[in-house]
Amino acid sequence: MGVKVGVLALQGDVSEHIDAFFAALSRRGCGSTATVTEVRSSQDLAGCAALAIPGGESTTISRLIEKNQLHEPIRNFPGGIFATCAGMVLVASRVDDPRIRPLGLVGMAVDRNAFGRQRESFEADIPVDGLPGQPFHAVFIRAPVATAIDDNVRVLARVEQGIVAVECGKHMALAFHPELGRDTRLHERFLQACGI
Repeated sequence: MGVKVGVLALQGDVSEHIDAFFAALSRRGCGSTATVTEVRSSQDLAGCAALAIPGGESTTISRLIEKNQLHEPIRNFPGGIFATCAGMVLVASRVDDPRIRPLGLVGMAVDRNAFGRQRESFEADIPVDGLPGQPFHAVFIRAPVATAIDDNVRVLARVEQGIVAVECGKHMALAFHPELGRDTRLHERFLQACGI
């Protein structure tokens, strides 16, 4: 049986991440044997080598994680976690909003809506440390930023407002939405870090 990648399917950019991971797995040469599956319960998480926590509304996703009894299964998940936008907020150890129970998987403090409201959303080409080729075209939608990181967290990218991409072991957290473009380099880098 091939590798299985899960996408937390409680709210947010679920189908976009599924498509991006299929494309990334194909480019890594394991598309024919891999599956990408929606995760809504701890049973769905079983057998996954990696999990994406997509962008969406972080307070809603946090509430649904609790409702579906997924907080501890995700905290104890042995695979890598690819967290984007709201996902970056959720994997942090410290969040500026008391409505969110952070998963504490990446040692960082996160400012939830660092760029303001929806109308302040923007796109930018940003250099990502260790990513070969052109800068990454990043789509920021009501994006967070990391305002402080622990010593074991590697900063991959910054903008004027703060840190927007980090790695910590097999985990990657991004303030932007890489699944909204055709560039799968970050998905591929994450899969490689997970040994996929």
